[in-house]
Amino acid sequence: MIKTHKSVESIELVHSGEDYFSRLKTMISNAQNEVHFQTYIFDNDSTGLEIVEALKEAAARKVKVFVLLDGYGSFKLPKTIFRDLVKHGISIRFFSPWYSINNFYVGRRLHHKVIVADGEVALIGGINIADKYRGSDSVLPWLDYAVQINGAAFCKPLQQLCGNIYSKENKLRKRSIISRINNDKGAVIKLLRNDWLNQKNEISNAYLSKLRKADKEVIVVASYFLPGRKFSKVLKRAAKRGVKIKIILSGVSDLPIVMRATRYLYSSLLEQGIELLEWNKSVLHGKLALVDDTWSTIGSFNINHLSSYGSIEMNVEINSSKLLHTIDEHLRDVIEQCETVTFETIKSRWGIIESIKNWMAYFFVRIALVIATYLPYKRFGKFY
Repeated sequence: MIKTHKSVESIELVHSGEDYFSRLKTMISNAQNEVHFQTYIFDNDSTGLEIVEALKEAAARKVKVFVLLDGYGSFKLPKTIFRDLVKHGISIRFFSPWYSINNFYVGRRLHHKVIVADGEVALIGGINIADKYRGSDSVLPWLDYAVQINGAAFCKPLQQLCGNIYSKENKLRKRSIISRINNDKGAVIKLLRNDWLNQKNEISNAYLSKLRKADKEVIVVASYFLPGRKFSKVLKRAAKRGVKIKIILSGVSDLPIVMRATRYLYSSLLEQGIELLEWNKSVLHGKLALVDDTWSTIGSFNINHLSSYGSIEMNVEINSSKLLHTIDEHLRDVIEQCETVTFETIKSRWGIIESIKNWMAYFFVRIALVIATYLPYKRFGKFY
């Protein structure tokens, strides 16, 4: 069932750094009735503590606050902070702790990052709560994105969805959230979810569908890029049709072994005429795609096995000429700051030893992702 709601007021591209965190704090500070906040990583650092204080202040104003944190990503959050939040009247729980009576969870993680306040305003993207996503005067934040959506048409059903996830219900499992945008003729936004266990493959399917239909150009910002066979085949077929494909990848990574694994794929991608670019100014954590200046998606979904079949992911699909123009301009600026990877680059930078290390990393990571996704927990029954 697809339900199209009335128009939302606006949608904006949000960048990691102060842009995101100032909006986040404003949302919490302005909330009057209810806040749902769900994220993968919530660090015990200066940024995390600021958000803790903002949530406590909201609860003191009698705002109902619901916080859902991933049991692995936020594993290091001290119990003292957890108890302090509960003491202040905040409803908080961890999604899938490492250990439970029935299962040992590894691959199935709450990976989406979303906050919605009063059913009126929301932030959805890939930005976690930590200093590294905020940066400082001397250190650039990790490169990442979100979108801010203003308007009850989209945010009210999103708040209901977040409430269902928090309370382990599935009332909106078969319903899509779609809205038009005011003052942007023909513009539509749609919530996309990936939750393979609960039969949600919307983000994966959207990527494949748009790549199959691509006509001119595809730009992808891809952290932890390890596409499966189906995605790789569709990508290469698009390139063979003459579609210009640019993939922005990590030149600096928090997971060096994954970066090595991705580099193992460089030669085969370049052979297909796909342009590869590395971002070296900070860690790349963004997940964004732009196809033919007519479609874009932003969120938490990585192009790899874990996001496709293990984790719970959330993206926004965007069909808005105004916002797509903004995204396109930003990506052109990022591309100008990237290092272009060529066969000469590979030959000069990585000799035989480095190439062997990349090959070993690729097969190790692929096997690890498959094991993490399928083996350690039950694949039957719908649960959060």
